[in-house]
Amino acid sequence: MINYPIRVPAIAIEQPIGTFFAVALSAEVLLQVCYSERLSASLDDDGITYSLKGVQRELLIPRLKQIANYVDSEEAAFPNSIILAANYAEIDGALEEDDDLRWRIETLTDSDGNLQYSLVIPSAKKLAPIIDGQHRLFSFNFSRSEKLRMPLLCSVFMDLPKPFQAYLFATINSNQKPVTKSLTYEHFGYNIENELPEAWSPDKLAVSLARKLNVEEDSPFKNRILIAAKNGFSISKAEAKSQGYWMISMATVVEGIVKLFSSNAKRDRNQLADELTESRRTREILRNLKDSSPLRDLYLDGNDKVIYLSTMNFFRAANTIFWKNAKEGSYITKTVGIQALFDIFRDLAGSALKKKDFSERYFADILSKAENLDFSSQIFVNASGSGRTAIKTCIAICIGLIDKNSSLKIKEEWRVACQEARPSIDIS
Repeated sequence: MINYPIRVPAIAIEQPIGTFFAVALSAEVLLQVCYSERLSASLDDDGITYSLKGVQRELLIPRLKQIANYVDSEEAAFPNSIILAANYAEIDGALEEDDDLRWRIETLTDSDGNLQYSLVIPSAKKLAPIIDGQHRLFSFNFSRSEKLRMPLLCSVFMDLPKPFQAYLFATINSNQKPVTKSLTYEHFGYNIENELPEAWSPDKLAVSLARKLNVEEDSPFKNRILIAAKNGFSISKAEAKSQGYWMISMATVVEGIVKLFSSNAKRDRNQLADELTESRRTREILRNLKDSSPLRDLYLDGNDKVIYLSTMNFFRAANTIFWKNAKEGSYITKTVGIQALFDIFRDLAGSALKKKDFSERYFADILSKAENLDFSSQIFVNASGSGRTAIKTCIAICIGLIDKNSSLKIKEEWRVACQEARPSIDIS
């Protein structure tokens, strides 16, 4: 039986994002007052764009049971903190307004004049969504009952806005395998409509453009980009596969777009985040960074529409030349193929910018020289970087990005790949 209110000592920790409080709470208490808010998407009133809510990915029961076995062991230890965002209700996700229910920090001054902090949890109402650590906590549901008394280190943010919760989750998990890159990118672009476009990092702009490509009626990517967030309006990967309908991950498209205007998106994002003055947090502050990405100047100047239209037109051309007539199982519609096409687009984008011609016709005229390539060949079966390179090389030779003399210097396996894909190509 847990008696509320609960009052525990807290340590205030000030960092650039704000102040949070380190506390120790038992697993039993946390299971009562915390919850996991699954990232989900819902269509906006316009029926085209969608908004996100929540943070977490789906709980994996086998993983919970595996961690529970560790919890029950004599060597169990969880030195990493569980990160919580206090005062958001589970039912509607709204900020709790009732002062009698809200978590709060109380302070007092000791005899030496130092501030001492306490975290007060008034009731068992679930008011603490988990930003990070959901599997650690919920594994206790599968452990021995006496383990519920184990204290767990927690970092508690008070009233942290939802977009910051999503950003924290994405930042913490971006390099950890259990979280897909697509889910991470959705978090980086969490409700981007609430932020001025001129302050968008390369990640956020790429997410915005990818989302638009997925819903625009005349987009070759319409309904072909998998939405990582749970939703009720887009087709799932399993459904697409059963219908013979190809789809591609959000991560593949976002990463392809990002590289058009940033060679180091993390560096750019951090530079923008370091600017504390909101009015100065614009892409302009990135001009001092060296970056040879072909559409970098368009990004810095805020010409997002041109970037979008150029991407749209290139892939319209690719759709006509490659996708529409692709054989079932062709690698040009798989991850390696889409990645290779983005590579080709990046190689062509600089010259297109100089010519001031991003038209579909411009790209179609170039890509048409490779229209007879057969990407269903087993030579492209390798789903790693080599398959991608083989596809890119074959297209590059056909369209003249690699001339006949240069083709003699490329790896022999790529010459073989190109010859097998289209025997009529002269690379002798």
